[in-house]
Amino acid sequence: MMKKTWLSILYSLLLTLLWSGSVLAQDAAPTPGPITDDQVNAIAKNMYCPVCENTPLDVCPTQACAEWRELIRDKLAEGWNEKQIRAFFVERFGDRVLATPPARGLNWLVYVIPPIAFLAGLYLLYKAFQSMRVSAGVPPVQADRSSASSEDPYLDRLEEELRKM
Repeated sequence: MMKKTWLSILYSLLLTLLWSGSVLAQDAAPTPGPITDDQVNAIAKNMYCPVCENTPLDVCPTQACAEWRELIRDKLAEGWNEKQIRAFFVERFGDRVLATPPARGLNWLVYVIPPIAFLAGLYLLYKAFQSMRVSAGVPPVQADRSSASSEDPYLDRLEEELRKM
């Protein structure tokens, strides 16, 4: 009788281990469903169409862009992340497909020149307002009447006539 009890316990443990082994063999992460347009467009909105000028890939109506969006969908289904997909497109078409150019080479000027231009404009406005304030505070220059009267008799006569009025 004791032998039967031990055998049934051993048999139960063996079945439990086999059952738990099949559960552990399952993939821990649930398999994602089909790739949605929102997932594709989340990547495509940060990229530009290599054919059309200044058109984001997510809204470009050309057949080429539809194919590139499908390519993004396929890469997402294969398990690629956004960084890998962007690198794939840069490798094929160059940096011009990126909405935000990388800060290397001459591209770093895109990040440096606008703030410098803004600060230079503020400085020029400051100087212009400062010069306007200084010139408004200075009284106008008065002409010396003694030198004018001796040089031009016509002006002397005109001033006399104006004083009579």
